[in-house]
Amino acid sequence: MDTRFNIELVGKIGSMALIDKTRGEPDDVLLHRLAGELRPGMVWVSSGAAEIGRLDYIRRAGSELTGEPDEIKTDYASQGQAILMQKYRQYVSPLYSIRQVLVEHQHFNDPLKREHIKALLLRAANQNAIPIINYNDAVSFEETRKMEIQSLRKSGAQAVELVDNDETAGQIACLVQAKRLVILTSSDGIYADPDNPSTLIEHITGRDGAEILAAIENAQKNCRGSSRAGAAGARAKLEYVKAPVLQGTEVLIANAKYSLKDILDGKVRRTAIAVARK
Repeated sequence: MDTRFNIELVGKIGSMALIDKTRGEPDDVLLHRLAGELRPGMVWVSSGAAEIGRLDYIRRAGSELTGEPDEIKTDYASQGQAILMQKYRQYVSPLYSIRQVLVEHQHFNDPLKREHIKALLLRAANQNAIPIINYNDAVSFEETRKMEIQSLRKSGAQAVELVDNDETAGQIACLVQAKRLVILTSSDGIYADPDNPSTLIEHITGRDGAEILAAIENAQKNCRGSSRAGAAGARAKLEYVKAPVLQGTEVLIANAKYSLKDILDGKVRRTAIAVARK
């Protein structure tokens, strides 16, 4: 691998891509294929705990939870996290260890905590293990997080908020200096016209940092909406990949229905974002 990079690939899959909408359950066919492609040297960021927990609760209780939205999300996430990890352990090759890593914004706003997480992830690559990362919704409290972020910004410090796992994946890719960042969604990538699948933007590139940022921001002008309530959508995905792209990471945004190999090999439709090699 190129000596500029420490990790071959950081990947992320969104909640809606993990769910079989017709059955209202985790998509075991997709998870079996995806988890079977994971190997040491990869770091995987997986959404899905809250939605899987919600579906599991409904199946057992016959109705959804009611109450404060933050509390409901916490309860669903804590129920779904165990199921999500069980699925990955079931389908990842038994030759490999898997390691659950639950992160919060504070881990990326404190230099010592950042280094601790980085060391853990890099060790895994050399210990035949695959880290599975998720934002720790089960213990995160939005009001406290916003107060802490506001305090950091008032002091003049840059602050990572980790509003969703797209941002988490981008931060992880920067932290471990990943060669590639793959973001799997329920669409083929970024579109010039979100209502017209034929307008997929296959390449977003530039000769240097200024050009690639301008190209990303131009693509953002066409983005709107998201796949579910609470999700940030394509515009935010493009915002969160700016930092990894500037450090030299190639970003691929693609449909989760395709295999990782085909996405990486360019055999399927996807959006590739990178500074042009000289």
